[in-house]
Amino acid sequence: MTHRIKNIMITGGAGFIGSHLVRLFVNKYPEYHIVNVDKLTYAGNLENLTDVEHMPNYTFVKADITDADKMQLLFEKYAIDAVIHLAAESHVDRSISSPMEFIYTNIVGTANLLNAARHHWKDDFEGRIFYHVSTDEVYGSLGDTGFFTEETSYDPKSPYSASKASSDHLVRAYHHTFGLPVKISNCSNNYGANQFPEKLIPLFINNIRHNKPLPVYGQGLNVRDWLWVDDHADAIDHIFHGGKMGETYNIGGHNEWTNIDLIKLMCRLLDEKLKRTPGTSEKLITYVKDRAGHDLRYAIDSTKLQNELGWKPSLQFEEGLSKTIDWYLQNSEWMARITSGDYQNYYQQQYEER
Repeated sequence: MTHRIKNIMITGGAGFIGSHLVRLFVNKYPEYHIVNVDKLTYAGNLENLTDVEHMPNYTFVKADITDADKMQLLFEKYAIDAVIHLAAESHVDRSISSPMEFIYTNIVGTANLLNAARHHWKDDFEGRIFYHVSTDEVYGSLGDTGFFTEETSYDPKSPYSASKASSDHLVRAYHHTFGLPVKISNCSNNYGANQFPEKLIPLFINNIRHNKPLPVYGQGLNVRDWLWVDDHADAIDHIFHGGKMGETYNIGGHNEWTNIDLIKLMCRLLDEKLKRTPGTSEKLITYVKDRAGHDLRYAIDSTKLQNELGWKPSLQFEEGLSKTIDWYLQNSEWMARITSGDYQNYYQQQYEER
């Protein structure tokens, strides 16, 4: 029920998934005013949104969701009717070295948004939506068979997944206790354009291009389900507009790859695209000590989403991966600015110096 919605806050909208979602909503729904709230940490990049930054139905606000007063002010200033909450610290390795950052952002930040929504909407919840975007990692680790469903018990293994599980529970608690209209989705690993190069696929594309080592945890046998980022944004669109209140929807590609097989596929594709002798890039693979608490396998069953809302992935993985590699090769200047940190000057030039 979205007939009364005019102003949608998308948190984390300058990040990887968020920028794809913001672009989709700004272009597809001119009747909505999209308020993009992002702290612009290392992973937030406004250069990802240059094509929509001057659109009349788009506003960017630099703000931190851990600032409770600021969130209250933004709800009041922009008369927020709905939230799509993507802002999160999301890298497992960083959560192991700096867990408190994840606790503040992912748990306290989510609570601040829930409180702001409850306060601003004042129990007048008709047509409102608080949509919380989460991860399949909250479910823990699978064995060789089976899939995560919406009924799978939570069993997070890292500070990152524990913080996301906590935020999921808070969202559900506000629904059951206060009647807040919520929706939740849990998605598998995303890949595509504009991803910060700490993540496996852009990191390894960049390393292969520059003949740098490809560090593989353990033997590379951990299994992940991969989904093209624009298919994730499309799934969020389906759930936001058609999903049932209080429900959870799993989003996945039914596309499992061991890390080592994925890396070897990238090596083969990049050897072809860079016109290198076959097998050249594979020589860069370097096995390193496994990550602490490394989950063996994730696999998502998205049957509920497909059957109830008619969503399905649009790309086969090899096609999507090839398009992704092409984007990074064609946008080497973007990658250079990201890896040097120069992209962080964009906000100052575009906003603070005006």
